[in-house]
Amino acid sequence: MTSSPNPALDQWALDREIVLSRVIKARREVVFAAWSDPDHLPNWFGPTGFRIETKEIDIRVGGLWRFEMIAPDGQRWQSRMEFRRIEPPALIAFDHGADEPDDPGRFRTTITFDEQSDGKTVITLRQLHPSKAQRDQGIGFGAVEFGYQTLEKLARHVESPAS
Repeated sequence: MTSSPNPALDQWALDREIVLSRVIKARREVVFAAWSDPDHLPNWFGPTGFRIETKEIDIRVGGLWRFEMIAPDGQRWQSRMEFRRIEPPALIAFDHGADEPDDPGRFRTTITFDEQSDGKTVITLRQLHPSKAQRDQGIGFGAVEFGYQTLEKLARHVESPAS
Protein backbone atom coordinates (compact mmCIF):
# COMPACT_ATOMS: atom_id res chain seq x y z
CA MET A 1 0.00 0.00 0.00
CA THR A 2 1.39 3.38 -0.91
CA SER A 3 1.23 6.36 1.37
CA SER A 4 -1.29 9.08 0.79
CA PRO A 5 0.12 12.49 -0.21
CA ASN A 6 -1.76 13.76 2.84
CA PRO A 7 -0.53 11.90 5.97
CA ALA A 8 -3.65 13.01 7.88
CA LEU A 9 -5.73 10.84 5.55
CA ASP A 10 -3.58 7.83 6.48
CA GLN A 11 -4.42 8.34 10.17
CA TRP A 12 -7.34 5.92 9.84
CA ALA A 13 -5.76 3.47 7.40
CA LEU A 14 -8.08 0.46 7.45
CA ASP A 15 -5.26 -2.07 7.23
CA ARG A 16 -3.87 -0.82 10.57
CA GLU A 17 -7.14 -0.52 12.46
CA ILE A 18 -9.27 -2.66 14.76
CA VAL A 19 -12.79 -1.31 15.34
CA LEU A 20 -15.18 -2.61 18.01
CA SER A 21 -18.64 -1.31 18.78
CA ARG A 22 -21.43 -2.14 21.20
CA VAL A 23 -24.73 -0.75 22.40
CA ILE A 24 -24.81 -0.36 26.20
CA LYS A 25 -28.04 0.06 28.17
CA ALA A 26 -26.92 3.14 30.08
CA ARG A 27 -26.82 6.87 29.51
CA ARG A 28 -23.75 8.28 27.79
CA GLU A 29 -22.63 10.20 30.90
CA VAL A 30 -22.64 6.97 32.94
CA VAL A 31 -20.66 5.02 30.32
CA PHE A 32 -18.20 7.91 29.91
CA ALA A 33 -17.72 8.10 33.70
CA ALA A 34 -16.87 4.39 33.81
CA TRP A 35 -13.98 5.13 31.44
CA SER A 36 -12.88 8.42 33.00
CA ASP A 37 -13.26 7.87 36.75
CA PRO A 38 -10.24 6.22 38.43
CA ASP A 39 -12.59 4.62 40.97
CA HIS A 40 -14.41 2.77 38.17
CA LEU A 41 -11.99 2.03 35.32
CA PRO A 42 -9.74 -0.55 37.07
CA ASN A 43 -12.78 -2.41 38.42
CA TRP A 44 -14.11 -3.56 35.05
CA PHE A 45 -11.32 -3.11 32.49
CA GLY A 46 -9.80 -6.13 30.76
CA PRO A 47 -10.96 -9.43 29.32
CA THR A 48 -13.04 -12.00 31.17
CA GLY A 49 -11.13 -13.53 34.09
CA PHE A 50 -8.37 -10.89 34.03
CA ARG A 51 -7.78 -8.50 36.88
CA ILE A 52 -6.01 -5.17 37.11
CA GLU A 53 -3.42 -3.92 39.59
CA THR A 54 -3.01 -0.17 39.25
CA LYS A 55 0.39 1.42 39.91
CA GLU A 56 -0.62 4.97 38.99
CA ILE A 57 -3.79 6.48 37.56
CA ASP A 58 -4.25 10.08 36.41
CA ILE A 59 -7.07 10.37 33.90
CA ARG A 60 -6.53 13.76 32.28
CA VAL A 61 -4.89 14.92 29.07
CA GLY A 62 -1.20 14.06 29.49
CA GLY A 63 -1.95 11.77 32.45
CA LEU A 64 -0.96 8.12 32.72
CA TRP A 65 -2.61 4.92 33.82
CA ARG A 66 0.14 2.43 34.62
CA PHE A 67 -1.13 -1.02 35.52
CA GLU A 68 -0.58 -4.73 35.35
CA MET A 69 -3.13 -6.84 33.55
CA ILE A 70 -3.14 -10.27 35.17
CA ALA A 71 -4.46 -13.30 33.28
CA PRO A 72 -6.31 -16.14 35.02
CA ASP A 73 -3.13 -18.27 34.74
CA GLY A 74 -1.12 -15.56 36.54
CA GLN A 75 0.70 -14.20 33.49
CA ARG A 76 1.23 -10.44 33.85
CA TRP A 77 1.37 -7.68 31.27
CA GLN A 78 2.89 -4.34 32.28
CA SER A 79 0.68 -1.74 30.62
CA ARG A 80 0.48 2.00 30.19
CA MET A 81 -2.11 4.35 28.80
CA GLU A 82 -1.26 7.97 28.14
CA PHE A 83 -4.37 10.09 27.71
CA ARG A 84 -4.27 12.34 24.62
CA ARG A 85 -7.81 13.77 24.33
CA ILE A 86 -10.74 13.83 26.71
CA GLU A 87 -13.95 15.52 25.58
CA PRO A 88 -16.71 14.73 28.10
CA PRO A 89 -18.99 12.92 27.52
CA ALA A 90 -18.21 12.17 23.87
CA LEU A 91 -14.60 11.08 23.35
CA ILE A 92 -11.46 9.68 25.00
CA ALA A 93 -8.21 9.01 23.12
CA PHE A 94 -5.08 7.42 24.54
CA ASP A 95 -1.89 5.66 23.54
CA HIS A 96 -1.75 2.11 24.91
CA GLY A 97 1.31 -0.09 25.17
CA ALA A 98 3.84 -1.64 27.49
CA ASP A 99 4.78 0.29 30.63
CA GLU A 100 7.87 1.89 29.17
CA PRO A 101 8.52 5.30 27.67
CA ASP A 102 8.14 5.43 23.88
CA ASP A 103 7.11 1.76 23.50
CA PRO A 104 7.40 1.12 19.73
CA GLY A 105 4.43 -1.26 19.94
CA ARG A 106 2.01 1.26 21.43
CA PHE A 107 -1.16 2.04 19.52
CA ARG A 108 -3.71 4.85 19.61
CA THR A 109 -7.22 4.08 20.85
CA THR A 110 -10.06 6.50 20.25
CA ILE A 111 -13.34 5.83 22.03
CA THR A 112 -16.55 7.60 21.07
CA PHE A 113 -19.72 7.63 23.14
CA ASP A 114 -22.87 8.25 21.08
CA GLU A 115 -26.13 8.68 22.95
CA GLN A 116 -29.29 7.14 21.54
CA SER A 117 -32.73 8.63 22.13
CA ASP A 118 -33.75 5.63 24.27
CA GLY A 119 -31.08 6.31 26.91
CA LYS A 120 -28.63 3.75 25.53
CA THR A 121 -25.08 4.49 24.38
CA VAL A 122 -23.21 3.27 21.32
CA ILE A 123 -19.56 2.91 22.29
CA THR A 124 -17.02 2.55 19.50
CA LEU A 125 -13.33 1.75 20.06
CA ARG A 126 -10.91 2.37 17.23
CA GLN A 127 -7.37 1.05 17.69
CA LEU A 128 -4.86 2.46 15.21
CA HIS A 129 -1.67 0.39 15.12
CA PRO A 130 1.69 1.60 13.75
CA SER A 131 1.67 -1.07 11.02
CA LYS A 132 -0.55 -3.68 9.41
CA ALA A 133 1.76 -6.38 10.78
CA GLN A 134 1.28 -5.16 14.35
CA ARG A 135 -2.49 -4.95 13.86
CA ASP A 136 -2.51 -8.50 12.47
CA GLN A 137 -0.40 -9.69 15.41
CA GLY A 138 -2.92 -8.13 17.82
CA ILE A 139 -5.80 -9.85 16.06
CA GLY A 140 -3.90 -13.15 16.22
CA PHE A 141 -3.32 -12.64 19.94
CA GLY A 142 -7.05 -12.20 20.51
CA ALA A 143 -7.51 -8.42 20.49
CA VAL A 144 -10.98 -8.61 18.95
CA GLU A 145 -12.30 -11.31 21.31
CA PHE A 146 -10.62 -9.72 24.34
CA GLY A 147 -11.95 -6.32 23.31
CA TYR A 148 -15.52 -7.57 23.15
CA GLN A 149 -15.07 -9.31 26.52
CA THR A 150 -13.90 -5.98 27.95
CA LEU A 151 -16.96 -4.21 26.52
CA GLU A 152 -19.17 -6.92 28.06
CA LYS A 153 -17.57 -6.26 31.46
CA LEU A 154 -18.14 -2.51 30.96
CA ALA A 155 -21.80 -3.15 30.13
CA ARG A 156 -22.27 -5.28 33.24
CA HIS A 157 -20.56 -2.59 35.34
CA VAL A 158 -22.72 0.32 34.17
CA GLU A 159 -25.97 -1.62 33.78
CA SER A 160 -25.87 -2.95 37.36
CA PRO A 161 -27.91 -1.15 40.05
CA ALA A 162 -24.75 -0.47 42.12
CA SER A 163 -23.03 1.68 39.43
